[in-house]
Amino acid sequence: MDGNTKILVVGDVRGRFKQLFSRVEQVNKKAGPFEILCCVGDFFGGDKQNEELIAYKNGFKHITVPTYILGPNKAEDNKHFENLADGEVCTNLTYLGKRGVYTLSSGVKIAYLSGVEATGNIAGQHEFNKADIQALRNSCLVSKNCATDYRGVDVLLTSQWPYGMQEKENEKASKLISFLCREIKPRYHFCAINGTYFECQPFRMPKDDTTQFELCTRFISLADVGNSEKAKYIYALSLKPVDKARLLDLVQKTTNEIPCPYIGLDMSGVVKKNETSESQQFFFDMDASGNRKRRNPAGNHDKRPRIMQIDQDNCWFCLSSEKVEKHLIITVGERFYLALAKGPINSHHVLILSTKHVPCSAQLSPEEWEELDKFKSALKKLFKSLGQVVCFTERHYKTSHLVIDVLAFEEGYAWKIKHSFEDKAEEFNLEFETLPALTSSKMLPEMGPYFLAELPDDSTLITRQMKHFPLHFARDVFCAENLLNCDEKVNWKDCLLDKEEETAYVEEFRKTFAPFDFTDDDDDDDDD
Repeated sequence: MDGNTKILVVGDVRGRFKQLFSRVEQVNKKAGPFEILCCVGDFFGGDKQNEELIAYKNGFKHITVPTYILGPNKAEDNKHFENLADGEVCTNLTYLGKRGVYTLSSGVKIAYLSGVEATGNIAGQHEFNKADIQALRNSCLVSKNCATDYRGVDVLLTSQWPYGMQEKENEKASKLISFLCREIKPRYHFCAINGTYFECQPFRMPKDDTTQFELCTRFISLADVGNSEKAKYIYALSLKPVDKARLLDLVQKTTNEIPCPYIGLDMSGVVKKNETSESQQFFFDMDASGNRKRRNPAGNHDKRPRIMQIDQDNCWFCLSSEKVEKHLIITVGERFYLALAKGPINSHHVLILSTKHVPCSAQLSPEEWEELDKFKSALKKLFKSLGQVVCFTERHYKTSHLVIDVLAFEEGYAWKIKHSFEDKAEEFNLEFETLPALTSSKMLPEMGPYFLAELPDDSTLITRQMKHFPLHFARDVFCAENLLNCDEKVNWKDCLLDKEEETAYVEEFRKTFAPFDFTDDDDDDDDD
């Protein structure tokens, strides 16, 4: 069908890179162009096999279709995923991350979960646990418009099989994945690592409190690339995003459907619902000992992905760096500080920055998130006292330090801000998801770049389409004709002030902010 998105999915690669990318190039020429290639299962092989990737890393060979891979399934493969800048292995080859939702420019939503189910409460880099399932489930459901209109996601990628699909495979399968499938209702679910090709007849997920529809799922396990049995290891999809598909196409049943294999599974102790949550988010039962919340003395309890170490002495924003322009600082907290924006749009254009080197909000600890939220709340109160509303934006792309851009608008302009974002998104061919108010770093992509905007109505716009993303996108929106109407200020370099003007702006804002500045509180209590 015209206008459909074409996607390729392959099973375990295990170091057969030349064979894979050669085959993909042939398929792309014959039946493409394909927008994306997704790899489930084991991507890397032994050290000798992985040498085939060197030519692609050095640019002597090229990957023709943007390729996205899942993470390791064995502890010995963790080394291949350490120190990846924004998940990039090489040009057109990217590690998606431990779990999340990747939205294509067409609107197709791909949910993904790396690794295998952990045997204990603590998940290693190659494992997932209940908390990961919770976070992924909430990421899929959080953008639905009302309690019963959820339509599912287009594709779910896992390496491990769900429990209940084939009896002979159950010992290698995961009940958590079965639960996840039942909750997020993917149209297609791909997995691998069992070395077999298996395509199940379609089945329907039951109605629940998130949807009034019985949505259809197709489960497909793919074989190894280049397997000797010549079993199918590559699968081509052409589909319209589920949110844009006709409802009739989603609910119309076919004659070959089978009962849902996940109905009737014993899920006792796996999950319970928080019935008071207005956002319909679900929370997992943790052990009574509270292991999930307790820090491990060895530091193994930190689930944040490893990132490249940056020399803080050379960072423009780390407070310990000599490069910080300290005359721009308004006030300093324990983990964050407030500063005047360089090249500000106006005198109330400020930044919230982390005192130490943190790359993005998605990698904040609960303590860091709490203080960031305090700064946001204080600024909201300040601008409300001035008859204004505030918008917070974050661009985790081509920047290595967490920076929250803060700009206020007259209250009468509040409704225009979202429209301005939508207009600019259409102009730059960007697709945004709408989330509710951000309450945790777990609502954000664990790895990879993104851009988000927190709007005055407490909704959040987010996109992960960062290829060729315009670096001045937020200022493009703010300076648009229907908002501040100052196109000449889109580039911050055109708005640079001399040091005396910057100092005057800082002093003015510091006095205005003083009644709301919680950083001076001895008991560290918030002002309410």
